[in-house]
Amino acid sequence: MQELKLEYYFKHMEEFSQKEIFENCTYVWEPLNKINNYLQTKIVEPNIKINKAKTGEFCSITGNYFIDEGTRIGANVSIEGPVIIGKNVTIQSGALIRPGTIIGDNCVIGHSCEAKHSIIQNKAKVQSFTFCGDSIIGKGTRVGSGTILANRRFDQKNIEIKIDGKKYNTETDFFGAIIGDNTRLGANCTSIPGTLIGPYTWILPTIQVRGFIPAEKRILPKTEYIIQDNQKIELK
Repeated sequence: MQELKLEYYFKHMEEFSQKEIFENCTYVWEPLNKINNYLQTKIVEPNIKINKAKTGEFCSITGNYFIDEGTRIGANVSIEGPVIIGKNVTIQSGALIRPGTIIGDNCVIGHSCEAKHSIIQNKAKVQSFTFCGDSIIGKGTRVGSGTILANRRFDQKNIEIKIDGKKYNTETDFFGAIIGDNTRLGANCTSIPGTLIGPYTWILPTIQVRGFIPAEKRILPKTEYIIQDNQKIELK
């Protein structure tokens, strides 16, 4: 099915600063499965610890890492290698970049954002107070503040991708979301583990999404309020 293939979601993989991570991959979960070996070969075995960024106060950068020129790291950021961070990236104060994260060029990682074992492609923005775990973010995509890309089931079983009623086992118990190029998630959205969102789709704020969302769609919230009378109570 085309909905399981990388090319449905990402048209600019050749422009990605670490494009080798996508080589010989067909299905959406394959690059995530390659991250650990890729970073092991690329920066762990050669023991690379290079930071070309302008780094703020009270930052912690550990393990193996390559952080390219033009990048700005705010105060109180923690980076736990192995990680690769591209050129002209803005990492705002209090962010946590955990092992296995690969960030392309000209990205923004927001204040108190947490990224873990994910691929964030060029010009993507993952805004403040978000969690991005075991996910792939497309070029130019924006993940709004407070959004959670959940990456593990409550029962900790292997995560399944569901398309048109058919389930596909990813054979891993950690899998977040695949979010296509130039897609936008509004503030405080949540994606259930194993969510696939096509390119140029907008998910409006506060919506929970799951399964497969096709390309070039707009997902609107259905909000129903219950209004009741309330006593006049003055709190302490």
